[in-house]
Amino acid sequence: MHYSEDFYRLAIQHQKGYGPASIKKMLQLAGSATQIFEEPETWRKALRNAKKHLALPAIDSGIRRLVDAELKQMDRAGIRLCFYSDKSFPYRLKLCPDGPLAFYYLGNGGFNMAHSLAFVGTRNASEYGRQCVDKILRELKGSDIVTISGLAYGIDTEAHKKSIENQLRTIAVLGSGLGVIYPYSNKDLAQRIVDHGGTLISEFSYNTQPDRLNFPKRNRIIAGMSDATLVAESGEKGGSIITAYLAHSYNRDVLAIPGQIHDPMHLGCHQLIRKNVAALITSGDDIMDIMNWKGALNAGAQTQLFVELNENEQSLVDLLRGQVAVPIDKITEHFPNYTPSQLAGMLLELELKNVITCKPGKSYAIKL
Repeated sequence: MHYSEDFYRLAIQHQKGYGPASIKKMLQLAGSATQIFEEPETWRKALRNAKKHLALPAIDSGIRRLVDAELKQMDRAGIRLCFYSDKSFPYRLKLCPDGPLAFYYLGNGGFNMAHSLAFVGTRNASEYGRQCVDKILRELKGSDIVTISGLAYGIDTEAHKKSIENQLRTIAVLGSGLGVIYPYSNKDLAQRIVDHGGTLISEFSYNTQPDRLNFPKRNRIIAGMSDATLVAESGEKGGSIITAYLAHSYNRDVLAIPGQIHDPMHLGCHQLIRKNVAALITSGDDIMDIMNWKGALNAGAQTQLFVELNENEQSLVDLLRGQVAVPIDKITEHFPNYTPSQLAGMLLELELKNVITCKPGKSYAIKL
């Protein structure tokens, strides 16, 4: 029996004895998940010396039921799968030795943005911590920087909210399935993220409940997808410090905001700075200077400083921001309520406003 590529992509992750590294090698040799199952000789011989004890990948009734159920839930919720062999798979994650094989996502499918910045910090954010996040994101407004955080209480929540307010695309990486928004109080925020051109990401199947073992996995994606990780406020220990050291291990930049020396909720930031793991920053300009991102401001400024856009036009611009070009079919998926003629009219209007340009292959990009 033959199945779809997405079916095989999910099924390969349920195979016993094959870890992500082996599967990635199989993909390189076979070319696709379908060929891994249907044409095993294309990769089997190359692996036979090291993996000859492993059985060929197979689909039993249990795997079939699991994958069928997952695909139905994905279809109902509009969730898509980003797989390691996809061109859209984040190249930054491919550079991480422990990067995921695949993840589910809802919203904008552009993962190879020009600039990305993670915000991490305590769940018990102080007013000072929230003010710092607010200040920095206001100062980054008009740039093409995509922010990434974990949708948790505190600093994460503030980073996502202020990114939306300042018209920056934001990505939330969950420690649960996309059908189980955690914390539940951020369910509306999760929807706002998608509505404003952002993305929800999870490595876990649709109904996976939040679990303490899931969050370290979530954190490595946050660090791995980001050019730099900013620790806004943190005690001496915790998930944000772990994420900072993960980013450091990936040879990514780590940034930290200083606080009051007698406040234990700033010990983590101060230690990162003292150990030369993190650079001290106090403003958006500091980030631009340290990361050499001065061009990021110019990239986003034109669409927000010189042209008035309505809500739908801004949403389309947010979709295109940071991408080399977005095909018309991806734009159509993002605007399911628009007829082809309505969408064509909006695209033409933005071209006339000198905001976007049409490229070969009927794809669109921000006009710089």
